[in-house]
Amino acid sequence: MTTSIILYGTALSGHTHRVELFLNLLGLAYRRIDAPAPVRKSAEFLDLNPLGQIPVLQDGEVVLADSNAILVYLAKRYAPGGAWLPEDPVGAARVQRWLSLAAGEIAYGPAKARISARFGDTGMPPALMQRLAGQALAFMESTLGRQDFLADATPTLADLACYAYIAHAPEGGIALDPYPQVRAWIARVQALPGFIAMPEK
Repeated sequence: MTTSIILYGTALSGHTHRVELFLNLLGLAYRRIDAPAPVRKSAEFLDLNPLGQIPVLQDGEVVLADSNAILVYLAKRYAPGGAWLPEDPVGAARVQRWLSLAAGEIAYGPAKARISARFGDTGMPPALMQRLAGQALAFMESTLGRQDFLADATPTLADLACYAYIAHAPEGGIALDPYPQVRAWIARVQALPGFIAMPEK
């Protein structure tokens, strides 16, 4: 499939991975351009995203930043009316609830803990990261005790947005042993056709 899609990011970024995972699940051809910290300070990159953050998606004339916004775009553009982003108000709201959690408790809990362990101090107190991670995981465990995926009985953008930093939480010292439903959900996401893993190093 010929495509004009370019994804700027890094292999170890969970935010980049959620977009790359969705591109693969959709069967879309794309090119990933590595954008480590020095690249993100360049004038060329800042033209794409003035905040200097990854990922950035370029699809022809369309340029988008923010991983969750990119997921929404891809669902609407390449899988309209599909289950990834429900059209009904309640279904859409349930997905949005998890996108908010991915940008909140998960980003500042397991994601920050992983960054701190792998790349250095984030400036956040470790106890706070642990508490936020615990809140997110407890909520996920409760939800997944009732259904196979986070927002519905089938996978949605909610699962893609939350997967990487939860699956890699142990890298930040966040144990998943107390959460059997979460671990089973991780396995279900990894079993999706087209799944690609985020590298551990």
